[in-house]
Formats: sequence, structure tokens, C-alpha cells
Amino acid sequence: MDLLTRTIKGIKPPAKAFMHVVRARQDTLTKPAGSLGRLEELSIQLAGIQGKATPSVEKKAMIIMAGDHGVVDEKVGNWPREVTAQMVENFLRGGAGINVLARQVGARIIFADVGIASDLKPSPQLIVRKVDYGTKNICLGPAMTAEQAVKAIESGIEIVSTEANKGLDIVGTGDMGIGNTTSSSAIFAAMTGKPAREVTGRGTGLTDEQLAHKTDVIIRALEVNKPDPSRPLDVLAKVGGFEIGGLAGVMLGAAARRIPVVIDGFISGAAALVATALAPEVKDYIIAAHVSAEAGHPAMLEHMGLKPLLNLDMRLGEGTGAALGMFIAEAAARTLNEMATFAEAGVSEGE
Repeated sequence: MDLLTRTIKGIKPPAKAFMHVVRARQDTLTKPAGSLGRLEELSIQLAGIQGKATPSVEKKAMIIMAGDHGVVDEKVGNWPREVTAQMVENFLRGGAGINVLARQVGARIIFADVGIASDLKPSPQLIVRKVDYGTKNICLGPAMTAEQAVKAIESGIEIVSTEANKGLDIVGTGDMGIGNTTSSSAIFAAMTGKPAREVTGRGTGLTDEQLAHKTDVIIRALEVNKPDPSRPLDVLAKVGGFEIGGLAGVMLGAAARRIPVVIDGFISGAAALVATALAPEVKDYIIAAHVSAEAGHPAMLEHMGLKPLLNLDMRLGEGTGAALGMFIAEAAARTLNEMATFAEAGVSEGE
């Protein structure tokens, strides 16, 4: 708990002085004012986060957290829990969507086991910070203990701190965990009071009947556990997941080190709900990469006041959307830093 408390205390507001400098420079570049739209807004945000007039997005890392969920026992999806470990092994072999997109944007990938229900073969690419072998079934009681919730968050803080010491300009978040859309929907419903039917989606492709069952499972979990929306750690412990807690820790740890965080879809969004409830200042450090096809994601982003960069009907997870968002963030920084001003180019400015 000491690490979590220190990290939250270390999160400061963005540096507004540098944001003003960058906003002024954008108006002198060889283009009509505001014509690069969101890229201009993003460059200003990056300057405030990093605390410099020439923000850099060169040293990139994707942090992918993996964990299993006991609620899978309630048959809430189409895949068995063993797929979590199998997919992480695919990640480690370089064969998943996130591997392809991370290579394309030039980001290193960190895979972290914070709660897979089995032990994987050792790999130099895999960090093992296992809190437990999967969470408990949230229909029967809390997913984890309060101590485990803190441990999951602090694992994320420690991992992003280690990566920052290697050099890190921007970090993206991703997940792997069969059953985690159920836990994410439960977190969203618990923290906002929204009905479960409004925030529950089809996950990996459920039928109408399966969706109704999944919604009922979430309603039962909330009735059994009664998570307190004013206490984000209580919500995480009662209906969350280890990888969700780990991603919340990544966001908190990155913000404390003035590193922008590009979040992926619904699962990363649930982690952001926890992180921003623990430290509201974190929101200024978050870049929402995309709005996913998962039913509750648009409302989740709206609740946090986050405006997504993309809408590609993606719902894969793994950090795939975050990798694309990272590319856009780099484009924003490069256009700011590399475009000529009117004076430098000898171009007359408009009236």
C-alpha cells in the first residue's frame, strides 16, 4: 500500500506553460490554424504531460497484462479459461495481432502474468508477478482480497517504473484474460450505477440468449458483493480482475513519471475507471486510442471525459487499438517538431 500511496501523491497536473508554448507554435506552422485538428490537440497534451515544448514519442512500450477469471465457471463466454495461457504463449512466439502492430509502430512489448490460472514456461519476454492463480467466481463472493487488489495495482506500478528506467516516452496498455469483459462490465456498472444491461456487451461474439445470461451473471455478482462505488479498491477487489488492477497500476505509475498512456479498449477502460477514481489527475495523462465495438465502451469513455482517436469497430483487445493510437501520437509530435514555420519557409501568413 505504501507504493500505491506514494505513487498517487507523486502525480502532478500537466505543465500548462509548455502547453501554451506549443499552442502558440502550432499557429505559426505552415498551415491554416487548427487544420491538423486532433493532431494539434494531441501535441499540446503531450507537451503538458512530458513537460517540454518538443514532446518525443520515440521510445515506446506496450504492456500487456494477463490473468484468469473465476466467473468463467458461469459459462459467460465461448472460450475456456485455458485459452488465456495459450494466447500468451502465442504472444511470446510473436504470432498475435499485437505482435504485428507493435512491430509496425516500433514498440517493445512487455508481457506480464499477474494471474493466469497455470504456470507458463519461462521466457525472457515474460514477467511473472502472479497475485494468484486466477480470481474467484464473483457470483459466489469477492474476486480477490483487498490485499490482492493492492498487490495487482502495485505490480503494474513496478513494471512501468522498470520500463521507464530503460527509457520510455509513451506506454500503451493491453490485456489478455478469458472472462474479463464480464468483470469490466461489472466494474463499470458498480462505479457508475448504470444498469448492467446497458454496459454489457457480446464479448467474443455471444448470441442473444448468451448475452442475457451474461447480464444476469453480472447482476447477481453485484447483488452478492455490493461493491462500494466511492471506494475503487473495493470495486476492484469484489468484481475485478488481476490484469485490470495491473493496468490501473501502469496508468498510475506512468502518470507519476510524466509518461503519456495510450489505452486500448473496454478492459483498459475499466482499469482507467479504477485509476482515475484513485487519482483524478490521471485522466490528463490518458489518450483513448479508439472506441471499441463492445457495447459499453462509448459510455465508459464519455463518463471519463475521454475522446477516442479512432473508431474502427475493433474488439480484439491485446493492446491492438493502443498500438494504432501510439502511431497517431507519434505523428502529432513529429508534425509539431518537424514542420517549418511561416518565417522559416518564407511563406506569407494569412490575414
